[in-house]
Amino acid sequence: MVADIRPLAAVLVSAVAIALIVASHRRPNLREGWSVLAALTKFGLVVSMLPAVMDGTVFRWSLKESTGIQFLEGIDFALRADPLGIFFALLASFLWIFTSFYAAGYMRGLSEHSQTRFFASFAASLSAAVGIAFAANLVTIFVFYELLSLVTYPLVAHNEDAEARIAGRKYLTYTFFGGGVFLLAGTVMIYWLTSLVGGPTLAFEAGGMDALAAAAQAEPVYAQAAFFLLIAGFGVKAALMPLHSWLADAMVAPTPVSGLLHAVAVVKSGAFGVARVILEVYGPGLIYDLPLDVPGIGEVGLNIPVAIVAAFTLTAASIIAMRKDHLKRRLAYSTTAQLSYIVLGLSMLHPYAMVGALFHIPAHAFAKLTLFFCAGAIHVETHTDYISEMAGIGKRMPLTMTAFTVGAAGMAGLPPIAGFISKFYMLIGAGAMGDEYWLFAGALLLSAVLNIAYFWPVVYTAFFESEDRHDAKPLLEFPAGGLIESYAATSDDENVAADGGEPADTSGIENEPHTDDTDDYDYAVDKYPSDHTTADGTDTPNQSTDASTRDDHDDHDEAVAAVDHHGDHDDHLTGGPPVGGWPRRSPWTESTWLMLAPIAVIATGAVVLGVGPDYAVFLELAIRIVEGVFETPFEQLGTVPFDALMTEVTN
Repeated sequence: MVADIRPLAAVLVSAVAIALIVASHRRPNLREGWSVLAALTKFGLVVSMLPAVMDGTVFRWSLKESTGIQFLEGIDFALRADPLGIFFALLASFLWIFTSFYAAGYMRGLSEHSQTRFFASFAASLSAAVGIAFAANLVTIFVFYELLSLVTYPLVAHNEDAEARIAGRKYLTYTFFGGGVFLLAGTVMIYWLTSLVGGPTLAFEAGGMDALAAAAQAEPVYAQAAFFLLIAGFGVKAALMPLHSWLADAMVAPTPVSGLLHAVAVVKSGAFGVARVILEVYGPGLIYDLPLDVPGIGEVGLNIPVAIVAAFTLTAASIIAMRKDHLKRRLAYSTTAQLSYIVLGLSMLHPYAMVGALFHIPAHAFAKLTLFFCAGAIHVETHTDYISEMAGIGKRMPLTMTAFTVGAAGMAGLPPIAGFISKFYMLIGAGAMGDEYWLFAGALLLSAVLNIAYFWPVVYTAFFESEDRHDAKPLLEFPAGGLIESYAATSDDENVAADGGEPADTSGIENEPHTDDTDDYDYAVDKYPSDHTTADGTDTPNQSTDASTRDDHDDHDEAVAAVDHHGDHDDHLTGGPPVGGWPRRSPWTESTWLMLAPIAVIATGAVVLGVGPDYAVFLELAIRIVEGVFETPFEQLGTVPFDALMTEVTN
């Protein structure tokens, strides 16, 4: 372990950028230039430590060693760049570079208000995310975990309308108060347990804390309780059911926020925390050796309840995603499902499943960031948010929808996208475990099918349907045979089934594209894309007398019509195709380079990770992490029976 200030510098670089961003509020190009420069600097600092970390070096900075300040015995505010930490920091810092460009194009494209606050909060969020990555103990990760919730609140509530404020309060309630309380309680219990066998400690150790393993033999019930408290604390941000509903509502945030923070930094911090708990607080050996005694069932490993919750979440969230017509809400429930892949892979405890779970962190990040970027570009260029209004949009935005197809294939685990590699490793791990673990393998396969079921309709609608003749059948809430008429059908076609079959019985069914049996559309994403800019150009919030008496789409049309940012694009400001259908555009003219370049790069990254996994640093890092946990070369881990491997790790 080497004392080095670079872990601290990587955290602080974006914090310093906040002051520069705020000071440059009157000069947008300079302000956004600071964001890009901070992203490049942060990435450079992380990369500078990567070769040594790959060779086994751990870089550490400690407040106690630097200043002599220590809060309590065994509690030190410390940062360290180890394989797991560099894994997460490398991903977040790399993706921030391209998100900085994308965010500039998105915010300018919609002439959004409070852009200085937005970019400052964005920088603060990345500072907290890297702090979580490099945290050396439970106290440090708790501090940055809570800080991340606070600094992302202005981003979630950016629109400042009623929907955004409600979503922001819900976000804080779940992540800051709920998740924070669980995490703090678990941390306190770990501190107490380790104090029973000597000096208290909260420092992460590859394979689990030795002091905790010793204490768990004397106080198994408290050790079990602390485990589930920590999993619940991190599980809130990982959107495990039933702690997930904040994520879909947080989609009221601008799309760059939904992309990086809700596909990488925020939600991944929860999954990363679960990885720290399983790999470096308890360790597979202690989890395996500390079973629960369930009446009527017998002894069950601590990992089984976590795996069951994860398997249920990935299945249920995938089914819910099928019912969402709003694109970003469909992506939000997809994220809920995909994060559970990571938790499920880790909780199966098999080395192969763990490698797959860890590799799914970047695999999901690249694919899901591509999908959110595409959703944002569609919104900026066409003001279209609903899938049922996207028929034929592929000819208007060919590059965007092609990239969307790549990201969707990655989510479904189709080769050669990175998601295939991660899910393949998890399936191998589940198969090697045998017994009841085949149920988890079945859940993985079922979810892959469901991924195709809710992503294919988007691709099909965009590329294989036309504006004047399209069918809502791929959406689950519509009759299985399709509606009697398509949304754009004329009166002459009203008795013709959209799929060419017999007319369906639609008595009692309102033939509306945005009908849903939930209140999803009360939270229309980017419903007021410029709700703080009025027709006279002043920054006055949109005033609504009684939102409950106004139609969502009327609100959207009025707000968007206030300022015409895209009159030279499609000459329409409401969702769906303009009169005469979508104009055909080339890939390089469908939007600005600030948005198209990041979409193309991130989508390409998802393919590169899948085509060349042996050369991808993330897969090599994941293997190094698992080797450190089991203290065995990866080539040998697949040849040792699991029971023998757990016995060896426990001893």
